[in-house]
Amino acid sequence: MPVINRIAEFADEVAEWRRDFHVHPELQYELPRTSGKVADLLRSFGVDEVVTGIAKSGVVGVIKGRGPGKTIGIRADMDALPILERTGLDYASQTPGRMHACGHDGHTAILLGTAKYLAETRNFDGNAVLIFQPAEEGGAGGRAMVEAGIMDRFGVEEVYGLHNMPGQAAGSIAMRVGGLMAASDEFNIVVEGQGGHAAWPHNTVDPVMIAAQLITALHTIVSREIDPIRSAVLSVTMMQGGEAFNIIPQKVKLTGTVRSLNDEVRDLMEERLKAVTKGIVETFGGKAEVTYRRGYPVVENTPDETAYAAAIAASVVGEERVDANVDPKMGGEDFAYMLQARPGAYVFLGNGPSSELHSDTYNFNDEIIPVGVSFFVKLVEGASQR
Repeated sequence: MPVINRIAEFADEVAEWRRDFHVHPELQYELPRTSGKVADLLRSFGVDEVVTGIAKSGVVGVIKGRGPGKTIGIRADMDALPILERTGLDYASQTPGRMHACGHDGHTAILLGTAKYLAETRNFDGNAVLIFQPAEEGGAGGRAMVEAGIMDRFGVEEVYGLHNMPGQAAGSIAMRVGGLMAASDEFNIVVEGQGGHAAWPHNTVDPVMIAAQLITALHTIVSREIDPIRSAVLSVTMMQGGEAFNIIPQKVKLTGTVRSLNDEVRDLMEERLKAVTKGIVETFGGKAEVTYRRGYPVVENTPDETAYAAAIAASVVGEERVDANVDPKMGGEDFAYMLQARPGAYVFLGNGPSSELHSDTYNFNDEIIPVGVSFFVKLVEGASQR
């Protein structure tokens, strides 16, 4: 079954919703216009239940099918990024410093299109629970929605989501069982020495030199302590210290990120970062304060639900355009919290040859909307037949 004809008929309308969201981006949990429009559209479709204000600005819509069956949750994220848009589009952001640079406008529109079709046809058993969440971009809105009790409140049995993927063939679908996207952690290290005049370094404990040694040492953790067939990334991304050319400062701050695809490697990375930091800094006579913050967990697709998603994807786009064992990505994604709460699968929907996510020239490809909507619809319609 390819793209559904009725969905292709109203795809332009869905694209207009997407472009409206693009013009009016909102951040984190502050989504009054976005969530308000989502709720209004759901009501206009005849969705049976529309609940707003979940985790401050989240929206859930429930569509009842013909009779008893599974309750399937489908999620979209709604928030934009604090980026100045440079696309030059007719529908570019009208709010300087805010931009839908990750395609959440497209994800939201796809789920709205799904709601429109399912409410019209109701060609399924059970219930469809449509989850519109805030604050995916660093605010853990997915966790907040789960903690607000949406899985139990709405009886969700399985949960699915998608993310557009630049560079992947437009309209193709990819996924894998297990770790699809990485746990995303961050660290801050304050190296403290003894400041003084740069002409007499022997009278100081130089935190700049210590930090330089530490950066090199930290980057050996992955290359020399992690099994090469397992994945991890450690990147030091900021170094701050000093105010004058002739003064050795008292402190230097390092900041960075650690990514991993399973809990064992995640634990080891944190342990070794702290141990290496202590060893290097104390060797040179300094002190270190380490703050390590665990962010989003690994996006772990469950086997049965991933196999089901792959079969549905093949029915929409053809087996040749489905990769059921795609390489994982080391980016983070808070859909992970929903997959910790319920079995399910997250998939990549190809955006074609576009700018990268979080780029100021990125734009969602409206041509893939009918594929995304058809995929979600078929997930719901086929769930009770498994």
